[in-house]
Amino acid sequence: MTDFNAMVLEEFHAKFGIVTDVAPFGDSLVVLHTTGARSGQPRVSPVMGLPDGDGWLVAASKAGAPDNPDWYHNLVAHPDLTIETGDGTEVRSHDVHATDLEGDERDAAWERFKQASDGFRAYEAKTSRTIPVLRLGPR
Repeated sequence: MTDFNAMVLEEFHAKFGIVTDVAPFGDSLVVLHTTGARSGQPRVSPVMGLPDGDGWLVAASKAGAPDNPDWYHNLVAHPDLTIETGDGTEVRSHDVHATDLEGDERDAAWERFKQASDGFRAYEAKTSRTIPVLRLGPR
């Protein structure tokens, strides 16, 4: 885990899901507890999430890098996981199943990310890959 991610996670837990000092996530952070695709080892990744009915959307943007983030490969290999979310008063754990969205469903979800933050527009412009969007729904 990078030092940045460690600081984000520390603030996330200290402020019950709110991250504003390390980065401007506010309450939109989802902490993924995945299983490594190759190693089988537990992994933790903080990512921006958008509420979506009874679930959340996450985008595998990796800041516009040419390849997908490791956590994406972990979710494809092991789609059942636990996530943490917070609202400023408590952190909650949720058992979810990840679905890699395709076609119009993916495109509509991706538009939501671009509307939520200009950073996602920049990430899209920076890469030639189609940035995956996954839905984390209850299992």
